[in-house]
Amino acid sequence: MAARQQLLVAARRLPPAPGLRGAHRAADFLQRSVVPTLHYQRSLPRLPIPKLEDSVRRYLNAQKPLLDDDQFRKTEEIARRFESGIGRELHKQLVAQDKQNKHTSYISGPWFDMYLRARESVVLNFNPFMAFNPDPKAEYNDQLTRATNMTVSALRFLKTLRAGYLEPEVFHLNPAKSDTEMFKKLIRFVPSSLSWYGAYMVNAYPLDMSQYFRLFNSTRLPKFNRDELFTDEKAKHLLVLRNGNFYVFNVIDGDGNIVKPSEIQAHLKYILSDSSAAPAFPLSYLTSENRDVWAGLRQKLLDNGNEEALHKVDSALFCLCLDDFPIKDLEHLSHVMLHGDGTNRWYDKSFNLIITKDGTSAIHFEHSWGDGVAVVRFQNEVFKDSTQAPAVSPQSQPAAVDSSQAVQKLDFNLNDALKTGIAKAKEQFDAAVKSLTLDSIQFEKGGKELLKQKKVSPDAVAQLSFQMAFLRQNGQTVATYESCSTAAFKHGRTETIRPASIYTKKCSDAFLREPSKYSIEDLQRMIMECSKYHSQLTKEAAMGQGFDRHLFSLSYLAMSKGMPLPDFYQDQAYVQLNHNILSTSTLTSPAVQFGGFAPVVPNGFGVGYAVHDNWVGCNVSAYPARNVKEFLQCVRQSLEDIFCVLEGKHISK
Repeated sequence: MAARQQLLVAARRLPPAPGLRGAHRAADFLQRSVVPTLHYQRSLPRLPIPKLEDSVRRYLNAQKPLLDDDQFRKTEEIARRFESGIGRELHKQLVAQDKQNKHTSYISGPWFDMYLRARESVVLNFNPFMAFNPDPKAEYNDQLTRATNMTVSALRFLKTLRAGYLEPEVFHLNPAKSDTEMFKKLIRFVPSSLSWYGAYMVNAYPLDMSQYFRLFNSTRLPKFNRDELFTDEKAKHLLVLRNGNFYVFNVIDGDGNIVKPSEIQAHLKYILSDSSAAPAFPLSYLTSENRDVWAGLRQKLLDNGNEEALHKVDSALFCLCLDDFPIKDLEHLSHVMLHGDGTNRWYDKSFNLIITKDGTSAIHFEHSWGDGVAVVRFQNEVFKDSTQAPAVSPQSQPAAVDSSQAVQKLDFNLNDALKTGIAKAKEQFDAAVKSLTLDSIQFEKGGKELLKQKKVSPDAVAQLSFQMAFLRQNGQTVATYESCSTAAFKHGRTETIRPASIYTKKCSDAFLREPSKYSIEDLQRMIMECSKYHSQLTKEAAMGQGFDRHLFSLSYLAMSKGMPLPDFYQDQAYVQLNHNILSTSTLTSPAVQFGGFAPVVPNGFGVGYAVHDNWVGCNVSAYPARNVKEFLQCVRQSLEDIFCVLEGKHISK
């Protein structure tokens, strides 16, 4: 917790003027924000607990497109009984508990618990990836150059964050008023206990930054029944994986400054030129195991004299993975960054920065400690800094230092039980990743610009295309999940948007079954209805007014009190709604090419997507139960039909 306290202290003081620190340290910082990093943290609003009747109403609205009339009547009856009976009692208890814990949010504890108690492998089940765009200067995509520059930029981010100089994360609705030097100079003098209100008055919404400290020096440790998050901010070394071998060297010196980039470059060059064979039993496979199995094997590792080496791995600033091959295409990129071959990642690390032979780079991150908001901010800053103010150039000479002294190769003592454990983990890993298909499309007939011109929500159109595509491919409407951040609140995590609605179902039916029955104006009106309703759901979710987290928290509370699970949660319709066959997530960022994740259920799709100015990108994963290629063809067809109608053209059935 010391790292968090350090940040809070930094938030309570004003940063010194840029000239007050030695010039030799200026290069250690990305920026020197006028407003301290955590200036708004104390005054962030608390995540509201929705009214129970609102959550039940929203829940039933989400069930309507998935159930026939008889099923819906039964589910409505169960929901109403819950609302007036045990649900009301649990809700009262949740509200009372929340009042006792004003320092956090009602979802924070249960959500950490949900992740850390999960016993499945973190690979495919939880960890996503986000791939960086290439460096615009082609020669800077050389593996050694890019690895050095991204490492130095990541360290600058770390130093800037810990000094309280990183610009606070703020969502600006009117940047002309709030994202100005004048406003920043004023707001820095408003006490942090009131600062959020000052931002709110100019339509700016500061976001929660409590997760950021876990970016560095952090690892998820396997434990029986429930894992632990470990952070040791005193550690100054980087962990580098190459060819299944583990290397560490200090990247922060004794004075707390970043080691010279030319020295970091020299050490990375030394690692890249090391001809050591790949280990016969690569330790990394263990981090892909079932968590209880891994906890048992980790104890064996500790008992076998590997405590110091494991501590080096766990406490490292982050894990840099250097792969010895180039990327062939987008499908190959997704497989490499989402799972790789299991030998050259430490899946438990808060994040792995992966850089392949041709400089293709991505962040692969463990999900329990935080959400996309913190990771995307980190990626944006690292990409911007490493491309606009690179620490080294392709012509730079590495420092003349003895890397064989500075770089330590970690060796692990493995007994037969550990070797057997690694071999078994490899077998399971290979089988799991072999069963996963990943593919993507780029729809280039339009994007955000055209959709905004037609006054429809770009996200709503993307989600409508998935509903239409699934109906076209499978003839049904299914439970769909879209992630939405609640970082506008203290210790907010995520909320669920439920994109499958009576509006998307009606619209999809019209487009697929009988488009000739409807005029273009009718079809346009249906798209507008979908857009309006989806925008309402999105706004509700972002404001903490979804229903999923509320209902989840009530069931968590019942279980934590040893109560039998209420009938409401045993209703087949509730179970089906939480079996998310379409699991979707979106982001657009100047730093990110695209991202991806595996399906959350065996018969589902994992849909990563982004609506850009003039095109739509979609990266989809599935296991053998589903056909990815066919689904993507259906998505493309749906987008073509929707754009056609919006432009006033007829579609053929």
